[in-house]
Amino acid sequence: MTLLRPPALRPGDTIAVLCASSPVPSRRHLESGLRAMESVGLRPEVFDTARDTGSRYDYLAGTDAERAADLTRALSDPKYAGVFLACGGYGAQRTLELMDWSRVDASAPKVVVGYSDVTALLEAIAVKVGWVSLFGPMVACSGFWQGPGEYDFKELMKLLYTPSAVRRLTFPGSRVLVPGAAEGLTLGGTATLIAANFGTDTSYPVRDGILFLEDVDELPFRLDRIFTQFRRAKAYLDGVRGIILGTFTESGDPEHVDRLLAERFGDLGVPVLAGVNIGHNCEMQTYPVGVRARLDADAGTLTFLDQVLAEPQSVHG
Repeated sequence: MTLLRPPALRPGDTIAVLCASSPVPSRRHLESGLRAMESVGLRPEVFDTARDTGSRYDYLAGTDAERAADLTRALSDPKYAGVFLACGGYGAQRTLELMDWSRVDASAPKVVVGYSDVTALLEAIAVKVGWVSLFGPMVACSGFWQGPGEYDFKELMKLLYTPSAVRRLTFPGSRVLVPGAAEGLTLGGTATLIAANFGTDTSYPVRDGILFLEDVDELPFRLDRIFTQFRRAKAYLDGVRGIILGTFTESGDPEHVDRLLAERFGDLGVPVLAGVNIGHNCEMQTYPVGVRARLDADAGTLTFLDQVLAEPQSVHG
């Protein structure tokens, strides 16, 4: 399947900033992230959910209906060239339960950026409206709020403003679990969220795809359970072309995690590259979801066969 590429951004574009999951961890960080956006010419508009401090439950930014309403407005109003999630946490799947995707014009894709819990939303966007999206840093989280000098922020903005200059991701610190090369559609995200989508109407099987996985704060036995669920969910994993494994921080003994990754993914008959700098607690590159690409595990590279974003429109909304 081919997904629609949103147009690249231009200085002066208005960006919706909202929460689909938990409240922002720090109001100061949110304000700093907004200033960083403004410093590169973007015009952030902060939605109510990004200001909510946990009015219903302390782990949710507003009610499910409020988050779904904010997300629907951001995705459907042509005023917004993009949607930047302020943070992850928990709650995106509750938001998705109330989404009315018929209100979103699938023929008018726009940039959507987030990671961690936002994985559920990125996968839903691929299924429901067929758009390419970006697994990348969030406004009130590290790598973004510290300012435009941060590596994560710079890598994201380079892709958003000049996608023609971003044809390849290189992972010099990576390690080959299974050698080889493969081509396919870039898919995946945070492993727990992908697994939690199994059996729902927003799960996107990775047949003919390159699957990326990362996670955080999961003990090794929990990672084992998640990875085993991937192996047993045949309808999801069958036909995968290659696997990219990012960070698995705060998840116990790294050597144990490495052995687990090799044991659970090393026998699938496809190239596997581990230790790439995408995910939590690292200087993070932005990973596009839904773009044709070539994984070369031996070289430690992911080369995009299509430009990630379309050329910018002359005007937005």
